[in-house]
Amino acid sequence: MSTLTFLGATGTVTGSKYLLEAGGDRLMVDCGLFQGAKELRLRNWNPLPVPAASIQWLLLTHAHLDHVGYIPRLVKEGFRGQILASAATVDLAKIVLPDSGHLQEEDAEFANKKGFSKHTPALPLYTYEEAVQSLEYMRAVHALEPIEISPHFIVRGFFAGHILGARMIEVTVRENGKEKRLLFSGDLGRFPQMVIPEPAVPEDGFDYMLLESTYGDRLHPKEDIAARLASIVERTASHGGTVVIPSFAVGRTQELLFLFRELIEDKKMHSVPIHVDSPMAIDVTNLYEKHQEDLSLELDALVAKGIKPFSPPNLHFDKTVDESKQLNDARYPTIIISASGMATGGRVVHHLERCLPDHRNTILFVGFQAAGTRGQAIQSGAQSVRMYGHDVRVRAQIESIDNLSAHADYGEILAWLKRFAKSPGKTFMVHGEPKASEALGQRIREQLRWDVVVPKYLDRIEL
Repeated sequence: MSTLTFLGATGTVTGSKYLLEAGGDRLMVDCGLFQGAKELRLRNWNPLPVPAASIQWLLLTHAHLDHVGYIPRLVKEGFRGQILASAATVDLAKIVLPDSGHLQEEDAEFANKKGFSKHTPALPLYTYEEAVQSLEYMRAVHALEPIEISPHFIVRGFFAGHILGARMIEVTVRENGKEKRLLFSGDLGRFPQMVIPEPAVPEDGFDYMLLESTYGDRLHPKEDIAARLASIVERTASHGGTVVIPSFAVGRTQELLFLFRELIEDKKMHSVPIHVDSPMAIDVTNLYEKHQEDLSLELDALVAKGIKPFSPPNLHFDKTVDESKQLNDARYPTIIISASGMATGGRVVHHLERCLPDHRNTILFVGFQAAGTRGQAIQSGAQSVRMYGHDVRVRAQIESIDNLSAHADYGEILAWLKRFAKSPGKTFMVHGEPKASEALGQRIREQLRWDVVVPKYLDRIEL
């Protein structure tokens, strides 16, 4: 009996994990960290419902932490199978996972130093070394072609339009002479795209589809992103302030650099110092230049002309801790792009601690802020936020540009689904807050007449 179990991304936008079982074989799709609210984060410390050693394959849709960040823990618990992903995703994971281990060690060390952890001592979920060791199980595959990995599983990928290397994953499950086809959307990108190809429309039908619903209850504003970005920077600079942008190191930072380059070259924005204060974002930007197979045709044309798409004037890469600390002494208008995107950790927290109390500064959110995160609290109008064991007043201007999201909104998702030649037998709403998942599911039922289910954590279904 083949089954599908939802081990994450149900009722939340984090912790993506799905387990397929057929003929005694076990395959997992994605292996992400739970983030946000404490009750979700605590799940990261719980053992999986099945022994990690019994899982033979892990397929990755893309390299964001909520889809790959649990891998070192999985290996620590005994996983010794193959981790298959696109070449760009493997290269990104080699940056993202060690960085995650390093940050967790730093956070645990800082908590012990300041004494604000309830645990003595505070421990990291996994270490830098454990993250590095987990990389040896990864194998890059040409994921756009079908691959038979066992008599029970055939896998294939499609461009997902989310970040570099992102793929939707099709899994054909074979058991007892029958076949069931599943499509895992991963994170579905926007229409149109600035940097990478748009989401593909698979031609064949599916028995089941797992569909992300991050923005299932919202439409992105129809605004001129570039003009808004320039306006925020110009206004803040006129006050002598700093624009702090908590940004995902993978995807969002590169889009921002692309936009800033265009704005300055077109003389729509003054050139001010732009600091990328994230070693990971810097390394990822280099990968975007390396993996041209994952860039859009428009960017290919720019590169052919000798233009560096992600290199605006006055760009500074701050890799070392000392370079990051020097930004504390800046007395001129500047832009700081720093991770993490939801302000849950990393160098951006130090910049927020310094810049939030000053009304001349602007904190600009350019992506989804999950419930329970520091970013969501600031974005929602909190008068103060907790950082490093004390409360920090919020006096800076708070701005958001939702239209830079790498996730399709419900209108874009519905338009994409309407292009399917055949409806899936059953569609599961995943990777969304409950309200968003329910809202998108209802729209699909009403407009497309599809069979839609919103699964719960640890639900297990027979295929």
